[in-house]
Amino acid sequence: MKVIALPANAIRLGVPIPVSLRDESGRLLLARGSIVETESARQQLIARGVFVDEAESEPFTRALAGKLDSMVRGNALLGEIANATADGAVFYGTPERPRNPEAVWPDLVLRASSLLRDVPSSEFSSRLLKLQDDVLEQIERHADISLLILVQHSITDARDYSAKHSLLVAVVCELAARHLSHWPEGCRLSLRCAAITMNVAMTALQDQLATQHVAPNPKQREQIETHAARGVALLTESGVSDKLWLEAVALHHDTPSGPLTTMPPGTQLARLLQRADIFTARLSPREGRKALSATAAAQAAYLDENEQADDAGAAIIKAVGLYPPGTYVRLGNGEVALVLRRGRRANEPKVVSIIGREGLPLGAPAVRDTRVAPFNVTGSVPPHEVKVRINIERMTRLV
Repeated sequence: MKVIALPANAIRLGVPIPVSLRDESGRLLLARGSIVETESARQQLIARGVFVDEAESEPFTRALAGKLDSMVRGNALLGEIANATADGAVFYGTPERPRNPEAVWPDLVLRASSLLRDVPSSEFSSRLLKLQDDVLEQIERHADISLLILVQHSITDARDYSAKHSLLVAVVCELAARHLSHWPEGCRLSLRCAAITMNVAMTALQDQLATQHVAPNPKQREQIETHAARGVALLTESGVSDKLWLEAVALHHDTPSGPLTTMPPGTQLARLLQRADIFTARLSPREGRKALSATAAAQAAYLDENEQADDAGAAIIKAVGLYPPGTYVRLGNGEVALVLRRGRRANEPKVVSIIGREGLPLGAPAVRDTRVAPFNVTGSVPPHEVKVRINIERMTRLV
């Protein structure tokens, strides 16, 4: 893919963008129709460097050509013509906001990253509630695809780790909570908000640690150990008054083991949050730490501090299966496959083979039925053993 640079003044706040925005390597940053809502989010994009696919750049090139023609007719100086950029006002059209999940999730990640770095703020609560509402919409419409996208993005790209992690935890918690019949539905709103904001006091630090080559220094360690209490203070200062939300954030690293029904409501939410945090963190690599296989991550969530079955962990495994979408498995015929969708049984997900039994990438990915031999799942595969680059858009069409 050939990309061309987009000038900073072409990124406007509150207006749907007319083309997909990409980085210099062509990786998607924001899908066509996404909206950059805050100046801090705009500055994040500018700092990364924003490009567009040459094949999709007609609105920009047409605007630039028109401006150059106008400058020539007006006898502008050669230096001014050479430095001309298209006016954002003529660059923008009115495309609809994208609804396909592979386009929506990068936008949600960017919004979450911007929001979590902008606290305390008087607009924080309203922006957060809108964000979690959009997350819930994706869960309702495309739960498996959402897991596939978030798990894969967490595996392959360390940027915005904190935001990706919090959104993945929110998705896992929402799905798991539906398996806890004693919870009233209203608790799930508090749970989703707590999941997204549990690390609000260390968003920048968490992003730094994801690519840091050495262990946390004493100052960083102190920030980690105090982030729950500091997070509650930031949320309270931003106007959050939901007791369950605040309690879940305060306790998400400090909950007892045992049956959920014996715990106060806020502690129950915190316990599920803690086990989902453990589960999803194990699926994501960080500098100096390889990601675990899906079954190893599931075991870490399922067994409590006393090596006993954990209620919250059991709900997570019931919800996402032993092999969640986005993870890798080995089949009975020796192939390595990507999990696309959860199955009726925890060990029977829908998968697509990407590596043949000889260890070489398949020319064309092949969907397999894991309910029958020889395509039954024999175990999970950690991400670092898979050297194939996944085309997310192609895979989501197979779900």
